[in-house]
Amino acid sequence: MKYPSSPTIVMSGSGVWTPAYNITNAELVESYNAYAEKFNTENAAAIASGEIESKYPSSDRFIQKASGIKNRYVYAKEGILDIDRMCPTFPERNETDISNQAEIALYAAQKAMTAAGKKASDIDAVIVACAYTQRAYPAIAIEVQNELGIDGFAFDMLGACSAATFGLHRAFDCIASGSARCVLAINPELVTPQVNYCDRDTHFIFGDVSAAIIMERSETCSASNSFEVLGTKALTKFSNNIRSNFGHMSRATDAIPYGWDKLFHQAGRKVFEEVSPVASEHIKKHLEELGIHPDDVKKFWLHQANINMNKMVVKNLLGTSLDNDDRVPTILDQYANTASAGSILAFHFHHAALETGDMGVICSFGAGYSVGSLIIRKR
Repeated sequence: MKYPSSPTIVMSGSGVWTPAYNITNAELVESYNAYAEKFNTENAAAIASGEIESKYPSSDRFIQKASGIKNRYVYAKEGILDIDRMCPTFPERNETDISNQAEIALYAAQKAMTAAGKKASDIDAVIVACAYTQRAYPAIAIEVQNELGIDGFAFDMLGACSAATFGLHRAFDCIASGSARCVLAINPELVTPQVNYCDRDTHFIFGDVSAAIIMERSETCSASNSFEVLGTKALTKFSNNIRSNFGHMSRATDAIPYGWDKLFHQAGRKVFEEVSPVASEHIKKHLEELGIHPDDVKKFWLHQANINMNKMVVKNLLGTSLDNDDRVPTILDQYANTASAGSILAFHFHHAALETGDMGVICSFGAGYSVGSLIIRKR
């Protein structure tokens, strides 16, 4: 979207917090395979009768071929590799202590504010946009607002894979409408508690991270490195192919609160086949609306979920291979899938070399289905 009479709106600073702990594919595979062997031994009779299926071993080669992932960073490593737990261990905090998610949101927010040269008094709104929030209320965004001493308003929003881009859309709209002059948009992706580490097809996918962007009117921007937002575009289409059913109604339905369907699960092949062409067509249309040819774009900061999906998007969009193409930076190998924050991480780590007038596209795609994009230009 581009408001006909809106002010020039810019992204003036970004920040990323990386957890202190990491887990390599080798570590994860060793743990999963030990769990699978234990499961198969303990359930040998049920497996033999066909009542349940056996667990097949995983491998580093399988993970890299299926996803491109080699490593992931995690908020808490303890518990994930324990074959009797297969879940991270988070000591519960008192209500008077800062929440885990607000804490990591602050880390990224403070870095983005420093990059943009902003103080709390310069910011009118805080948006926390991510795949999962730690609690229903009070909003994590309001907790962050309070910790930073920001006047104005704050709210949480969910959008799965596209939460970050949709959050930036809302920041853009707030500034364009005049309800805010400067917005702090944060993506504290604390995803590992929702990973099913007992599932061979998904145990390797996610890592934790926190990212943040400052968006403001151009006349208030003092940062030496900023990008004008030329336009935003969003698309959603309902699908059950990526789903997580955990929620407050589990208590009322007497369902198992942490059953497999309450954790992240997907029909991976269908997602690959259905989302990739939608994403590339979305980017094409967005560029066409602004009279921009794909070849004139210097960087495509794409959603970091699966290297094979990104290869298909790039081939459909540019007619070329992703291999050795620095126009399409990848952080997936080291950070894994960080839900909505992936495209923001790609931007944060791979935008410094752009020169004045260079254009780039930030695009997310995945669960929902949802696709969100911003077209930006270096000032």
